[in-house]
Amino acid sequence: MLTDGGIETDLIFNRGVDLPEFAAFPLLDTDEGRAALRAYFIEYVDLAVRAQVPLLLETPTWRANADHATGLGYDTAALDRVNRAAVDFLAAIAQERTAELVSWQVGGITGPRGDGYLSAGGVDPAEAADYHLPQLSSFAAAGASRATVLTMTDVGEAVGFAQAAATAGLPAVIGFTVETDGRLPDGSTLAAAVDAVDAAAAPTYFLVNCAHPTHITAALDGGAWQQRVGGLRVNASTMSHAELDEMEVLDDGDPVQLAADQAPLLDAFPNIEVIGGCCGTDVRHVAAMWGVS
Repeated sequence: MLTDGGIETDLIFNRGVDLPEFAAFPLLDTDEGRAALRAYFIEYVDLAVRAQVPLLLETPTWRANADHATGLGYDTAALDRVNRAAVDFLAAIAQERTAELVSWQVGGITGPRGDGYLSAGGVDPAEAADYHLPQLSSFAAAGASRATVLTMTDVGEAVGFAQAAATAGLPAVIGFTVETDGRLPDGSTLAAAVDAVDAAAAPTYFLVNCAHPTHITAALDGGAWQQRVGGLRVNASTMSHAELDEMEVLDDGDPVQLAADQAPLLDAFPNIEVIGGCCGTDVRHVAAMWGVS
């Protein structure tokens, strides 16, 4: 399935949209914001039609959880409303083009409780499950087909997310991020993280996001865990997370080269189901990944 690119960086750097707290979900609450989101997502609908491949539209709700949303004026009831609205919004966009699309789904996106670039320092799975359950329940109530957490840095939080998704009745996809050496921000290997989560609360599959393909390549060891990776959302830039944090201009790399750099990962991860982008990518990069000019 084809999914979108780096929504926050595209909106900020390419489209001039202000996103306080790096949060796109408040755009759903204004006419101007919904227009910006529609213009963004419709490009991927068009791409999926051109490529004639299944489409996975994923909600702009990476920051729509309690810790990040409180400062934006969203309480529990408002978060429930906006997370449900995000699913409905994308479903309506896809339904307009149902006759042209091979197939489509809408998935709910969430992010870590803390910073997606820094180690969470050890998270209690039960606490994480309680934290993520409200957002996942909102997705389920709105009819989302799955729940994906992106930029996860901690095994305990990933276990809790998988447990919460099971409680909400949603298939769970866990997206870990890695540094330039192929390891999670806390220094653990991707292999160890996948195996630990699988042993405690196996999700539907895993995904790797917010890292350049060459960073992910550093994690490869030929182990059985590679069979459990079903999605890729790579960064356009080869920079480290720390370097990207300091950037005031977008490093969008080269779309064709990014697709070439990602190609070996499609062999290393034979069960890939979802391909899209993360920071610095836009529809050009995703088109190159799918071989569409």
